[in-house]
Amino acid sequence: MRRINTLLIANRGEIAVRIIRTARQLGLRTVAVYSDADAKAPHVKLADVAIGIGPAPVGQSYLDAEAVLEAARRSGADAIHPGYGFLSENAGFAQAVAEAGLTFIGPGAEAIEVMGDKARAKRAMIAAGVPCIPGYEGEAQEEAVFIQAAKEIGFPVMVKAAAGGGGRGMRRVDREADLPAALALARSEAQNAFGSGDLILEKLVERPRHVEIQVFADAHGSTIHLGERDCSVQRRHQKVFEEAPCPVMTPDLRARMGEAAIAAAKAVEYRGAGTVEFLLDAEGKFYFLEMNTRLQVEHPVTEMVTGLDLVALQLKVAEGRPLGLAQSEVRLTGHAIEARLYAEDPAQDFQPATGEIDYWSAPDGEGVRCDAGIETGGAISPFYDAMVAKILAWGETRDIALRRLASALERTTLFGVPTNQAFLHEALGRDGFANGEATTAFIEENWGPAGYVAAKASDDEVAIAAVLLHARDREVARAAALDLPEELLDWSSSLPRPSIADFGEGSIQVIPDRMGVYTVRSRDQARKVELEPLGEASARVLVDGVPHRVGWMVAGPGRIHLQTGAQAFLFENQAALLDSAGGATGGGDVVANMHGVLVELLVKPGDRVTAGDRVAVLEAMKMQHQLSAEVSGVVREIGAKAGTQLAAGDLILAIEEGDEDAGS
Repeated sequence: MRRINTLLIANRGEIAVRIIRTARQLGLRTVAVYSDADAKAPHVKLADVAIGIGPAPVGQSYLDAEAVLEAARRSGADAIHPGYGFLSENAGFAQAVAEAGLTFIGPGAEAIEVMGDKARAKRAMIAAGVPCIPGYEGEAQEEAVFIQAAKEIGFPVMVKAAAGGGGRGMRRVDREADLPAALALARSEAQNAFGSGDLILEKLVERPRHVEIQVFADAHGSTIHLGERDCSVQRRHQKVFEEAPCPVMTPDLRARMGEAAIAAAKAVEYRGAGTVEFLLDAEGKFYFLEMNTRLQVEHPVTEMVTGLDLVALQLKVAEGRPLGLAQSEVRLTGHAIEARLYAEDPAQDFQPATGEIDYWSAPDGEGVRCDAGIETGGAISPFYDAMVAKILAWGETRDIALRRLASALERTTLFGVPTNQAFLHEALGRDGFANGEATTAFIEENWGPAGYVAAKASDDEVAIAAVLLHARDREVARAAALDLPEELLDWSSSLPRPSIADFGEGSIQVIPDRMGVYTVRSRDQARKVELEPLGEASARVLVDGVPHRVGWMVAGPGRIHLQTGAQAFLFENQAALLDSAGGATGGGDVVANMHGVLVELLVKPGDRVTAGDRVAVLEAMKMQHQLSAEVSGVVREIGAKAGTQLAAGDLILAIEEGDEDAGS
């Protein structure tokens, strides 16, 4: 048995925090590593020891295996937990950890290597008798080979990166004519993300469920499964909701899928925690998708229905001890659902967002859990994944878990960057999800080509924001005054003097009636707004006698965040804000829409482009984003080179607008 005393967590964010908490409960000394961007992050503060490993870009920090190993040597760590992402499925890193005489919390390098290559994994699964999707997983990578294979398989097909997952290097192709472009894009994204441009093809299974089986194996010949998780609701092939058990699961289907998952694990002599992912069709047939040789993002839903701590089990197995749990002893109790909170703008095609965190408050309550790695005053960096927290709820039934999760989302507050919080809440209420019928087509079917449309602030919410902004300005003024009695606040010796707000849709007058009571006039309408004593981040407000519970905070002169339910708004009082320089750049300029690396320029000076043409590819937050021309014209200037790091708003290229026949 290899006893673990000091555990280094080679990760960041919520998973680092989550691992540290279990390790400390077990009495282990913990070591955090951090990049320059994470020097003050919560996981750094929580660990017993923290060691910097390099600059913000992942290739110079969290993906630098030697830097991580050096941190382990300096800290006296005898084991390394990789979490998920980064080096967690890097066979070379697992081997290097073992060669350094340290314990790697995960499977052996050989299992990681086989399962990390989709082509090799699929060949191994076919040999082990695990059901697989028809496709092409050969070594030949020429375009002609893929075109011929796709014809034989039949369209539509999925192009996938052989070396990775997470939706990167993946494209759906419906027609032969679209295959060459899809191959090129998938290969480029795969090369940048995983260091390998190898691809595979699979027949597209229409409207399946994405169901995965959690497996665990020890070094004493025991391999078991801990039930399934349904991860069907996805966007860009990245999961949004996960739940356990699967709403359509039967005991017989669970037994068959569990046996297939165990067979997959045994085929590569697996050790530790792993997840075997399947596609489940409407007829109850399932097909091997991939195996994740690590702890999954969504592992907490399994913990909530089994009562097991999967990180504790990982550490137990890594020390060489037996699982101590037979398959017959695994019990699934109740239902758990997880929602991934992303820093992104659903109304802008889920574009990742970055910025300062003005305020963060996690929900609590019966059956509610929140795993997060952020805090008030921190920042959402452009260098890492956009997921910032996981909100979970458990209930005796799925319906109870669903209601608790919806309520928890209403009690979650993140001010400062856009999030998908309101989208998550809306999705929970859609019939397809509420009834347990969601497939991988759920988002597309419910929001269609137009996508998600953000709610517009109601007149009541606008009035509340104006009053709260006035009340905070009044408190600031009172603090600056000398011994001003509270009863003189909002008092005037003449007629009541209104304060003026303009949130971009016309003037709003806030007229004090008496202490805490205001008349708000806008658009020829008047509302009576009454404030109860203000909390630090919440308030109870009556609008024409109707109560509202809101979250709020003033984020600077004339700026106020307001949250009602799961919906958050940022109001900016144009009357109080100074004109800012350097606003919009004009329709002919193509700029970086977020911090990232300019992967590819598709045009050069003198090229003529049409509005909608792809002109550049930007990689940010693990995804590649295609940038298009907003106007037709001629490329007159190139402002950045491929391979350079750009900040949001940096000029990439300038287009001189004009049609083809226009004179010079």
